[in-house]
Amino acid sequence: MTDSTMIRWIDGGAPAAISGGTTWGMPFARGTVPAASALRVTDAGGTAVPSQAWPLATWPDGSLKWAGLALPASDTPSAGYRVEYDAGAAPSGGGLPPSSVPPAVPGPRVRVSESGETVTVDTGVLQMVIRRGGSTLFSELIRNGRTVARDARLVSLLQDGVPEEAGTAVRNSFTGDVTAVVVEQDGPVRAVVRLEGRHRQDRAGAAGRSWLPFVVRFYFHANARSVRMVHSFIWDGDADRDFLAGLGVRFTVPLEAELHNRHVRIAGAGGGFLAEAVRGLTGLRRDPGAEVRAAQVAGQPTPDPSSWNPEVSERLNLIPTWGDYTLTQLNADGFELRKRTAPGHGWVGIPGGTRSGGFCSLSDTTGGLGVGVKDFWQSHPGQLDIRGAAGSAGTLTAWLYSPEAQPMDLRFYHDGLGQDTFEDQLEGLEITYEDYEPGFGNPSGIARTHELNLFAYDATPSTVNLAADAASASVPALLQATPEYLHSVNVFGDWAPVDRSTPARARLEDSLDFLFDFYAGQVEQRRWYGFWNYGDVMHTYDFDRHTWRYDVGGYAWDNSELSPDLWLWYSYLRTGRADIFRFAEAMTRHTGEVDVYHLGPWKGLGSRHNVQHWGCSAKQLRISTPAYRRFHYYLTADERTGDLLTELVDSDQNFLGLDPVRKVRPDAATYRPNRGALGVGLGTDWGSLAATWLTDWERTGNPRSRDRLLGTMADIGALKYGFLTGEALYDLDAGRFDTGREMISVSHLSAVFGLVEICSELIDLVDDLGFERAWLQYCRLFLGTKEEQVAEVGEPLAGIYLTQAHSRLTAYAAARLQDQGLAARAWQSFAEGGEHLNHESAFTLRRIEPPFVLLPVDEAPTVSTNDASQFGLAVIQNLALVGDQLR
Repeated sequence: MTDSTMIRWIDGGAPAAISGGTTWGMPFARGTVPAASALRVTDAGGTAVPSQAWPLATWPDGSLKWAGLALPASDTPSAGYRVEYDAGAAPSGGGLPPSSVPPAVPGPRVRVSESGETVTVDTGVLQMVIRRGGSTLFSELIRNGRTVARDARLVSLLQDGVPEEAGTAVRNSFTGDVTAVVVEQDGPVRAVVRLEGRHRQDRAGAAGRSWLPFVVRFYFHANARSVRMVHSFIWDGDADRDFLAGLGVRFTVPLEAELHNRHVRIAGAGGGFLAEAVRGLTGLRRDPGAEVRAAQVAGQPTPDPSSWNPEVSERLNLIPTWGDYTLTQLNADGFELRKRTAPGHGWVGIPGGTRSGGFCSLSDTTGGLGVGVKDFWQSHPGQLDIRGAAGSAGTLTAWLYSPEAQPMDLRFYHDGLGQDTFEDQLEGLEITYEDYEPGFGNPSGIARTHELNLFAYDATPSTVNLAADAASASVPALLQATPEYLHSVNVFGDWAPVDRSTPARARLEDSLDFLFDFYAGQVEQRRWYGFWNYGDVMHTYDFDRHTWRYDVGGYAWDNSELSPDLWLWYSYLRTGRADIFRFAEAMTRHTGEVDVYHLGPWKGLGSRHNVQHWGCSAKQLRISTPAYRRFHYYLTADERTGDLLTELVDSDQNFLGLDPVRKVRPDAATYRPNRGALGVGLGTDWGSLAATWLTDWERTGNPRSRDRLLGTMADIGALKYGFLTGEALYDLDAGRFDTGREMISVSHLSAVFGLVEICSELIDLVDDLGFERAWLQYCRLFLGTKEEQVAEVGEPLAGIYLTQAHSRLTAYAAARLQDQGLAARAWQSFAEGGEHLNHESAFTLRRIEPPFVLLPVDEAPTVSTNDASQFGLAVIQNLALVGDQLR
């Protein structure tokens, strides 16, 4: 039997062209698709198109759960596509099926050729030659037999101090040194090449310093005239003495045509371009001729000079040539443009603007290179440089961190304020909400990822085509399944598509829309942009100063506190809105890179909210958890996000080196971390580990992850008080809990860092009645009456907070047990949990029958991110579980 589902462009209609191809991820119901080889793609008219499919995850029975799919580049993409498959018996057992492709469909193919020295990739339109080591990312980019770019390399500048403090500061230049090249995917429609290396100091005859480890991936699709480049680096410097003063990618562009047939294009704001020739023929005192001027403005070859007005053609040597151009975007609100004839001469200012599209090209009438940087102005300070355009070869540098900005200063922002002991630090937590500890505000190990697109041109493109390329680099077109389909295959737990079928439901949906729109507006109004900041939001508002608490301890950057990541991703799943997807994607890029350590003693741990993203001493799995990243990985098949998931596979080892509750542990006098008895919380800690093991098991079939997940699930079910135990002793070598522990301790944070979502998935995924019973007990009792708690476990539960967030636990128990009393309690708790918002938020409680709901009343003052995340997730899951009560 053949089944199919429609795949849509999330921005609406089909883009005008897909210069570099497209990739997306999609799920399939358990037991329906045996392997990726069963998948085929047709266009909206039913015609088969070349495609490539590979497994991203499998169900426990071995059937395909998630697949990545890729299509070639196209000048006429379809309005939508259908993914078809032959439903049949799934393979038995776990583990990933072979990485296979659908039956061949005639069409373009990408080809990879490997030798001992190079890797060459041919899309059918362009070819890239990559050396297996050395200072270049690629040696040649070729189109139509002509090298349009060569010797691509990473460049950086390191400053050894801050001039106003050190008196003088020296800048040293570095170049990326490639140490490993791996072909990760080899066609036929999509190929991926991964490069690894470090930046090395440019010092002749000396080894020099090595730092800033990097990973670069090049993505190739059949028939593509552009190549996607994803660059990630890890900061491994000393914040007190290392000040990054520039970070970029530089390309050499050979130039053959006459100077008046060489062209510079730089994107301004709103789709506009600076479009100039190296030697301009317009605006002169003497006119070369209308045909000449029109050709140059269009970027087309000018007529032979012998046909020009001789008053111009005989004086070409007297027209200045402009070889150097620079655009600087040092903040989110303005860019500057300037040019000069050559080094040693003054710069001439060009009218600037607000927000550059982050694209530039250097070409002549026989070809050239264009480079577009995604989220260019949002990730300021950025810079685009063209140098030497009047010579035989120019250079184009896309600076990801502008050398004209203030050098990057990552030092901790205060001197510790005398907080040398845990007691002092807990006092500080009481006043600024900052969990400080000496030495823990260290950025060494944080990372940053940028996406670029490289366009190989066979001539200077028209401005219309350049604008389309710049737009596609800035906002890539993406194919996705519909919310209804995603929901139908039962992935990501309990959620449901948007439903406005009753007035009560409509009001709740309006509230969810308001929350997202409000935060998207705050990003713009408050300028939450910048190299290390873009993608995050602030934690809490200061009503006296009428600003967010950007400078108050733990109230500043949110760093995933109470899971805005989950709120955004579930909102996208429900709505399919492109703006929500891109907000969530930016947050995933930020929180997975900047808020998490990728090397050093805290590798695999994330930092709690702080004035600086890395400033808090709480380094925990609840921030780095794959529960936040797996959405992006599965929906896009993005390899970099896959790296972040892989980094965490052995994250249970972290409990041996750093106790997350070391400052408040009741048994601190006797507790000593050891491999046989590590204290692991059953809330945020185990929830993060469970998300790690589940994701790894599904992605790779790793038996270690499978056994630790299933084993600890069984152990929680065997504990006398189940999840109410709060913490269990974990044997690191065996990957199991000691089931003999008897105590009762609950944490209000257990409902707001992914545990709820993971448990709901696990209960549907794995048949473990003991685990299900333990989770349902926790869900029933947390917001139960004291009498109910005493009757069942002998004592009332202490520390009951975040009532609104926990209302979804009650809703889960109500739905699972078909208990109408619990359902009513869930909605009542949901409403009661919002009462604290009345005097300090943009919500007011109004009663509808039933239940209570929160509605926006205005856009100022604002809510905290905590309130937004609680409210959003509670609405989403309560609607999915017990929404039948709404009328």
